[in-house]
Amino acid sequence: MENLPHTVPFAAARFIKEIGRGKKGARSLSRDDAFQLYAAMLDGRVADLELGGLMLAMRIKGESVDEIAGFLDAAEASFEQLAVPAGVQDAGYAPIVIPSYNGSRNMANLTPLLVLLLARQGVPVLVHGVTRDHGRVTTAEILQAMGHACSRSAAEAEAHFARREPVFMPIEVLAPRMARLLTMRSRLGVRNSTHTLVKIIQPFAQPALRLTSYTHPEYLGMLTGYFATAAPQQRGDVFLMRGTEGETVANARRGQQIDWFHQGQRTVLVQKQEPVDILPALPAESDAHTTARWIEAALKGEQPIPQPIAEQVEQCLLVSKSIHSRQSDHGELR
Repeated sequence: MENLPHTVPFAAARFIKEIGRGKKGARSLSRDDAFQLYAAMLDGRVADLELGGLMLAMRIKGESVDEIAGFLDAAEASFEQLAVPAGVQDAGYAPIVIPSYNGSRNMANLTPLLVLLLARQGVPVLVHGVTRDHGRVTTAEILQAMGHACSRSAAEAEAHFARREPVFMPIEVLAPRMARLLTMRSRLGVRNSTHTLVKIIQPFAQPALRLTSYTHPEYLGMLTGYFATAAPQQRGDVFLMRGTEGETVANARRGQQIDWFHQGQRTVLVQKQEPVDILPALPAESDAHTTARWIEAALKGEQPIPQPIAEQVEQCLLVSKSIHSRQSDHGELR
């Protein structure tokens, strides 16, 4: 698939004609057409009028498995892939990728707790997402309150990995072309396909474990279809769950079901938990400072780790180690 020069405008009319006929009349694009279309959108070769039309049409129609596959192929080809230093690989874990694009509005955002529990076991953990979100408390804000600065380049990220530290990369650093399309929400008033894609990208050159989540039930079927039938198996494994206020961390009050996708096979790793009568001890407030201090206490053993998060960590460690072992067996680590 050859990328056209950025100066060549992309003729989008035939694609709009296919997907822009409403929810019942629209037809889905092939994977190759979806790749060409999204690559042109990323390159800035689609004029604003057509770009808005495409985004709204896809919003109404909903993405098919082939479309999300083609879009993701183009997305991952648009940014520099990350690497884990050899010394870190020797710890025995494949990288774990955690998207963070929602933050929390009501509950305390405990994504940083999940991240730091994994990192202290020697796992190279990459968190990517937004640094600010009006009305929400982001993972970046909490990590910053704990002394963990954002990585501003691939070299910085690799240096953090070498020090056994978790990495948070803003999406505008990790994938600037995707970040530009995310900003279209402020102009159009609605989300577009990029909001789904950023949550499922795999930014490493080597196999990794991706933690992914969905918010709206209709995305469960599409993402299940993608990970089971269309995702490149050599890119690693995936955990899929319902998000906690949109974040890919287990709900401390009531754990969600976690599905594991490996080699196209779906396995239920964690069953959905029933409501409990006694709620776990959690931060008194959901602001970044209070949450950061509570997470620090939990890491020291002064607060109990919520059981659903502890179980999520355990499953992540097991699968991350198994991915690394498979790589090692095939001689792909170096």
